[in-house]
Amino acid sequence: MSDLPNCPECGSEFTYDDGLQLVCPECGHEWSRDAGAEPAVEEAGVRDANGNPLADGDTVTVIKDLRVKGSSSVVKVGTRVKNIRLVDGDHDIDCRIEGIGAMKLKSEFVKKV
Repeated sequence: MSDLPNCPECGSEFTYDDGLQLVCPECGHEWSRDAGAEPAVEEAGVRDANGNPLADGDTVTVIKDLRVKGSSSVVKVGTRVKNIRLVDGDHDIDCRIEGIGAMKLKSEFVKKV
């Protein structure tokens, strides 16, 4: 049994030492021997179209004209949405837009202000 850590990418136990680095033959991932045993876990939270993390209460801007389902109105590009609430589901954001009312938006169509 080897005392080398498992691959942080794929979890393979068949890692080997290559001088200063450890290598996984299954996925080809290389990492430093000095790196911590546990890989840094990236926070999964909701992100906007540019990759910025969003939080409850943020202000966002719509980056694309969005038709309102069941209505003839449109949310125009550049519309500011204040005080968003993050929710689980296919639409990430609950908000209220002036002139339209309560809406659910996808985070891929907004950017953080």
